Amino acid sequence: MKKGNKVSRRSFLQKSSLGVGIGMAGSSAFNIASAGNIKLVDRSSRLPREVWIASITLERLSAQTYEEMIEKVFARMENVLAYQPDIICLPELFATIKLYNVPRPSLDEVAEKPLGKISGRFAEWAKKNNCYVICPISTKEDGYYYNAAVVIDRSGKLMGEYRKTYLTEGEMMGGYTCGPIGPPVFKTDFGIIGVQICFDMNWDEGWKRLREKGAEIIFWPSAFPAGIELNTVAWRNKCVVVSSTRDEPTRICDITGEDVDSTGRFEDWICASVNLEKAFIHIWPYVRKYNEIRAKYGRRIRIRSIHDEGWTVMESFDPDLKVADVMKEFEIKTFEEHIKSADRMQMKNRR
Repeated sequence: MKKGNKVSRRSFLQKSSLGVGIGMAGSSAFNIASAGNIKLVDRSSRLPREVWIASITLERLSAQTYEEMIEKVFARMENVLAYQPDIICLPELFATIKLYNVPRPSLDEVAEKPLGKISGRFAEWAKKNNCYVICPISTKEDGYYYNAAVVIDRSGKLMGEYRKTYLTEGEMMGGYTCGPIGPPVFKTDFGIIGVQICFDMNWDEGWKRLREKGAEIIFWPSAFPAGIELNTVAWRNKCVVVSSTRDEPTRICDITGEDVDSTGRFEDWICASVNLEKAFIHIWPYVRKYNEIRAKYGRRIRIRSIHDEGWTVMESFDPDLKVADVMKEFEIKTFEEHIKSADRMQMKNRR
C-alpha cells in the first residue's frame, strides 16, 4: 500500500468514526456497551492494515418469522458497534434457518435479487455504521435459487455475491442450484476478501482459487463449526479465516491457524483485530538473516517462529515499514514463493 493510500484511508476512517474503542480483543454477551456511553475515537491511530472483524452466531435466537429474526440479528449487531468493526459476518441463511412452530417460508417467498427486501436493510445498516457486511441469504436469478453471501460495502452499495459452489444433496433436492466453479474476490479498503459457505469446507479447490486471486481474509458462514478443520484451512492457505455459525463456536483464525478469538457458552458474538501487514515464511534457510533484521529494525518488525512446524511469521508494527520491502531487502521469499521455486527446480532435476 502506498503512503498516499494509507493517509487516504486513515483520513476516511477518521471522518467517519463511530462507536467506542476497547483495548482488548474479544467480547461478552453480558458486557454490552449501551448507546449512552459510546464515544467517538480517532480511528486513524490504527495501523494501516489493522482490520477489526466481527462475527455473530444465532446462539439462543429463534423466531416465528424471518422478519422477526432479522430484527433480533440487528439487535445483536448493534452490540458490536462499540468496537467500530470494519466488517461483520452473519451466519449461513441466518434469516430463515431458525424459525420454529410455523412452516418455513418457501424459497420463492424469501429469495431475492440483491439488493432486495432483506439484503437492502443490511445495506442501510452498513451505510449508517460505516461497516462492510457479509449477508448470507437465498438469492435468485433467471428462475434459479442460490445459497449465497451478499457482500455490501461501507457505503451500503452491493459489491457482489458469492454463490455456494458445493451444495449438499438436501439443498439441491430443496431447490438450490450450485454456484459456479471459481469464487469471486472482493476488493475492500483494507485488502482482498473472499467467501466460502458451509459444505464448501470439504473441497480444497475454492479456498485455493481464492488465495490465487489474492484473498487475505476468507469468510465462512456455516451451519457447523468445523473444529480443527477451520484452523487447518487457515494455515494451509496462509490467510485469515473467519467463521459465522448458527449455534456452535464462531471463530477468527490467523494465518498460522491459531485462534484469535471465538464464541462459546457465554458469548454469542466476537470482534477482534488482525494485522494484515505480515508474511508467512518457511523458516529455513531464511532464519540465518533474522538477527540482522532484528538488529536493524528492532521493535518495528516482529519475527515469530513456530519451530515445530518450521514456519515464521514476519509482521510490521510501523505504519511506514512494509514487510514486503524488508523481505526484498534481505532476499527472503514468502512460503508460497519458496515452494514454487523448489518445485521448478525439482521439475528440471527429475528424470
